[in-house]
Amino acid sequence: MLPQISPIRVAICGGGLAGASLIQALLQYSHLDVHIFESAPAFKEAGMTIGVTRNALTALELLGPAAAKALESAGAVPMRGVRFLLARGENSGTVLGEVDYTTSGEKRLTSIVHRADFLRELLSTVPREKMHTSKKVNEIVTAGDSGEITLHFTDDTTHKTDILIGADGIHSTVRKFILGEEDPASVPRSTGVWTAMTLQPYAQARVSIGAKAVNLEDPYEHSWIGNGSFVMHNLLSNGQLVQLVIAARDEPSKNKPDQWHRLVSADEIKKATRGWPDHLAKAIDALLCSQSGQPAMYLWDHAPARTYVDGSVCIMGDAAHATTPWQGSGAGMSLEDSLILSSLLGEVKTPREARVALKVYDDARRPRTQDIVQSSRETGDILLGGGALEGYLQEPGTFLKRWDVILDLDVGKHREEALRNLHAGLKNAAQA
Repeated sequence: MLPQISPIRVAICGGGLAGASLIQALLQYSHLDVHIFESAPAFKEAGMTIGVTRNALTALELLGPAAAKALESAGAVPMRGVRFLLARGENSGTVLGEVDYTTSGEKRLTSIVHRADFLRELLSTVPREKMHTSKKVNEIVTAGDSGEITLHFTDDTTHKTDILIGADGIHSTVRKFILGEEDPASVPRSTGVWTAMTLQPYAQARVSIGAKAVNLEDPYEHSWIGNGSFVMHNLLSNGQLVQLVIAARDEPSKNKPDQWHRLVSADEIKKATRGWPDHLAKAIDALLCSQSGQPAMYLWDHAPARTYVDGSVCIMGDAAHATTPWQGSGAGMSLEDSLILSSLLGEVKTPREARVALKVYDDARRPRTQDIVQSSRETGDILLGGGALEGYLQEPGTFLKRWDVILDLDVGKHREEALRNLHAGLKNAAQA
């Protein structure tokens, strides 16, 4: 009689989109005993919408049919294309870059979805006994050679696991454990840019923004580049809602490096969009300036980490590579992480082998994701009217190439390469 093999215990710390997509994928492997822990009283997502770009859509499909179906069930709206335009000066209305998937030869570009709806659908098929709320980690203890981890929560409970995956967001406790609290990269860094947003019913948004710009039959994402400011609008929830977002650099007198949220006055918003096309200025006035103050949040990201892994512990998603939203890649990187991690852990049979898998994951994911974080920062400078904008104006058609390295990743090959490296690593470990 063959000896019974104990399952590998996996704990996911963080119940946002990264953790939810990972547990959705890991549940298909019977040799993994997976649990997900959320610090809040309920599984929820902050923020309004995300873009799921072509590479991320492929990752979702490779994660399994349930993950791909979750996006559709959440009411995602595929954008026909994206358009970047100048909003100020004598070149106002000039198109800096535009792509239409129906004419570019691409089958798809990006889908816009409400974060909370997507999270709900990803978790809808996860067994309730695998999901734990009000579990905030305050200590992580590892047990020497065995690698066993004990999680201590603030409610005085504990949980033992073989593998810990930190999907606990930009303020990650697990990131600090891996890097050490003295490492400057263990905490996020501010960009000094604030953003405010609103969701409006489709009919109302069409009246304010314009029927040509807001059209479910021809769904485009529009981005307007100002002088230190930026506005974007797109559709979601099966076209029932329109999202309007404004971002701007903070005035020096108001910039506080440690601030995450503040109220932005209607006067500040109007000042940020002064001199813009009349129809857009009127839309912003109607949709964002009806109150004296608009809730706004600052954009933060992570400096490069020297590693995403320490033995039996790793980080993924925003815990590993929190990024600014300028290239719409935060969710996509998380879904790619989930695909690579789940594929690697699906191949291993022991905790020792799982630790090899985590090292392979780090080698596969860290270079790509940290390059994207930096690229997003640089793209933000351009979309706020600075950086390399003038150079792109001199070379029409080149701006959108900034997205090529993100969108054109062959996700299947990326996974295959990681699996090859895993098998080589396992062979080397067995011979050592």
